[in-house]
Amino acid sequence: MLNIDGLERLDQHAPVVMLNLMRFNARSGDGDGSGWDAYLRYSAVTVPMIKARGGTLLWTGDARAVALGPQQGNDWDFVALVYYPTVAAFVDMMTSEAYETEADPHRVNASAEHVIIATSEAYSKFKMS
Repeated sequence: MLNIDGLERLDQHAPVVMLNLMRFNARSGDGDGSGWDAYLRYSAVTVPMIKARGGTLLWTGDARAVALGPQQGNDWDFVALVYYPTVAAFVDMMTSEAYETEADPHRVNASAEHVIIATSEAYSKFKMS
């Protein structure tokens, strides 16, 4: 569930990188392949929505092992860093009818758990402007 209260406390005009942590279902919730298959369907729909709002995928990869900290509860399958030019652009996408009807069902079918953490830049070698 989108944390609108938390997002509304952020500067709506500031850029944001969303850290996505995902754990996939073995089988897609709709029975159409694996959770990974459903995630690929989700990505195919969502990436154009992100780009239409000036955002981009910065990095994605498999989560391989917890290197520091508790293993329990941190067994993620996949990680993605997604840039949005503003918090408002992220909220606009996530609350759009197109996202809710075309993208989110695939995300739900894919994910045993999906956490998105809004981050602000302290340091980066990536320059978006």
